[in-house]
Amino acid sequence: MIDLATSMKTGSMIDLRGKAVAVVGLGRTALALVRLLLREGARPFVTDCAPREKLEIGCRELELLGVPFECGGHTERAFDGASLIIPSPGVPLDLAPIRRAQERGAEVLGEMEYAFRFCRSRILAVTGTNGKTTTTELLRVLIASCGHSVLLAGNNAFPFSAAVQASPAPEFIVLEVSSYQLETVQTFRPWIGVVLNVTPDHLARHGSVANYTGVKARLFESMEAGDTAVLNYDDPLVRDMPAPKAIGKRWFSLETRLSSGLWADGTKIYEGENAVALVADSPLRGRHNLQNVLATLSMIRAGEFDWEKSLAGLRAFRGVEHRIEFVAEIRGTAFYNDSKSTNIDSLKVALESFEVPVILIAGGRGKGADYRVLRDLVRSRVKRLIVIGEDAPKLEAAFGDLVRTARAEDMDEAVRVAFDVAVPNDVVLLSPACASFDMYENFEHRGRVFKAAVARRRKEIS
Repeated sequence: MIDLATSMKTGSMIDLRGKAVAVVGLGRTALALVRLLLREGARPFVTDCAPREKLEIGCRELELLGVPFECGGHTERAFDGASLIIPSPGVPLDLAPIRRAQERGAEVLGEMEYAFRFCRSRILAVTGTNGKTTTTELLRVLIASCGHSVLLAGNNAFPFSAAVQASPAPEFIVLEVSSYQLETVQTFRPWIGVVLNVTPDHLARHGSVANYTGVKARLFESMEAGDTAVLNYDDPLVRDMPAPKAIGKRWFSLETRLSSGLWADGTKIYEGENAVALVADSPLRGRHNLQNVLATLSMIRAGEFDWEKSLAGLRAFRGVEHRIEFVAEIRGTAFYNDSKSTNIDSLKVALESFEVPVILIAGGRGKGADYRVLRDLVRSRVKRLIVIGEDAPKLEAAFGDLVRTARAEDMDEAVRVAFDVAVPNDVVLLSPACASFDMYENFEHRGRVFKAAVARRRKEIS
């Protein structure tokens, strides 16, 4: 395995002792970032446009830390005198007060870029439109199964700013990376980085698929000799992404027999001409998850981790909550929670994971995509459609002529309707293809509500 000294390099440090820093956005990431800033002697001020009642937990934590903040809008007070501005992921970089502060000489860094400058661990970074969460969790499990200390952080429940404050520092940090985080990188350098796929998403922010692809490719910009880029050979937007010539490159494929790199047929996983694992070593359902497994194993190969221990970890892996998660079987009908499905591509891969008839629960706050691109798949895989949320009328318009459709006012009604029409060997699948914010706090909340509704239904008939 590559020595730590040659596998990572932090960015240039910023001396913030006694200096004002504006943190834009108040959430888990901001709170971890504030603690890091305080450790470095900075004077953070947190500003958020949401009202206090939606941010109460965060506000209380800031009060305990003695950090000033404001809610309900961004005032000039938050930015006056700030030498550094750190917007949370998702905060538009063209906000007027950010722009004015930049004109006054303030620097703007993303949280991931700032935290990287304090990282003492090798970073294995994962980005892509879909599959990041499953891939990062699997990668964490496999590295741990080899006996190494490892943390999972980034665009999930554990911010990178918290991970870099861990003591002792782990040998490895597996980092889930979003396009929003990549917009503001300067020196961020993973030891191994993978782009899983690129499909249209966040176009309101990035403007076009080409721009979105370019942002994803920034994962590799600062890599140097000794680092490795892992790329999905089957995705033309990913296969030929630009990367520094000095770094290593690895590809993985479900469609092409690669002369080097990992690929799979129906039963085996190969590296070049040599079978190195069985497809059955993975317990995860669906072709998309086999792609995630190939990406993960490619990173394991690039890092020279123990192969047999990694495969043992793979065999024991049971997936990630809210990602085609088996919930229960009731009278021969299986219920699956895929609440993480927040776009049409996620719905596509979920439907392709089942050969039996699917009763689909979908809907929520849409992202402007054209659902009709899934008409052939819905026609062949879905026997009943139950729609919820703001985009229910659009889903009815897209598929109502193909499949019997019902509208439910809430999740409990959706599960009840699904159970009433199900017969043994059917699958009831929550795969919304939409964001959750019209009805729920987040996709995790939506998934828990679905599982609670299934549990109530099971109890009612037992």
